[in-house]
Amino acid sequence: MATPKRPGALRKTKKGPTVGTGGHGRKSLEGKGPTPKAEERTYHKAYRAKQLGERAAAKTGGRPGGRPARQGGRGKGAEEMVTGRNSVVESLRAGIPAKVLYMATRIDVDDRVRESLKIAAERGIAVMESSKAELDRMTDEAVHQGLALQIPPYDYPDAVELVESTVEKYKKGHVSNAPLFVALDGITDPRNLGAIIRSVSAFSGHAVIVPERRSVGLTASAWKTSAGAAVRVPVARATNLTSALKAMKQLGVYVVGLDGEGDVSLPDLALATEPLCIVVGSEGKGLSRLVGETCDQIVSIPIDSTMESLNASMAVGITLYEVSRRRGA
Repeated sequence: MATPKRPGALRKTKKGPTVGTGGHGRKSLEGKGPTPKAEERTYHKAYRAKQLGERAAAKTGGRPGGRPARQGGRGKGAEEMVTGRNSVVESLRAGIPAKVLYMATRIDVDDRVRESLKIAAERGIAVMESSKAELDRMTDEAVHQGLALQIPPYDYPDAVELVESTVEKYKKGHVSNAPLFVALDGITDPRNLGAIIRSVSAFSGHAVIVPERRSVGLTASAWKTSAGAAVRVPVARATNLTSALKAMKQLGVYVVGLDGEGDVSLPDLALATEPLCIVVGSEGKGLSRLVGETCDQIVSIPIDSTMESLNASMAVGITLYEVSRRRGA
């Protein structure tokens, strides 16, 4: 009589076990690997925040923070975020070019927010609501108070091409005043640039020239300091300032540098009525050696002996006034 088979008993064959689990459920016991990061889980709020951040980065030229290089603006396509209610409303009042006004959801509205929205609507600036987390990320954790203004990168014309075009217009009688330019050598403070742009505009100058390296660029701070004058006065960029000055001299433009140890006093500047480029250096270092050697003359401003030097923007303003006075005489 055959022995009855017990449930689950194994019957050995050439192909191995065929009765029972035999390890068929082993895969269900295996782990699924390390836990995915929060931003990789579609159901997690971090995933949603990452998607919003990527969209914001696409709107700010591919830079997740939406902020440009601080000074010089050397990177092409660099964008800047103006943050804080006072800064945003003042920038909008000054007419600074802007792409997007970001406003936090459920923001506590006050007069500054209302005015910012009003100006943005009048100028056709897009207004987008963003979460606080997104604004924190876009502004690199700056104190934004629920408002941030995105500034597009400034489109710098080429310095030599701009000078050549201006000189040509002057020769044809399309420009009444003799060409007048201001070049900055080693100035990194955007407020100095803004003040200089304002002076150039006030005294009928044609452009401000900045070198590509180790120099300030037209940032939001410079725009604000210029009080809107940057709309009227172009800021041109030179790959190499010394080479650009040499090219300007070949075009018939005289180059004079400002320095306290100059060999010509400003009231005696005979070149004031000629096509002119005024070069100013930083307050601490002054003109660089190569730039100083390129200048046709080095001009000094008579000041009280107890005063060591003048701020760059002040020196430019005084010089432009004297040039304007001499040209009008």
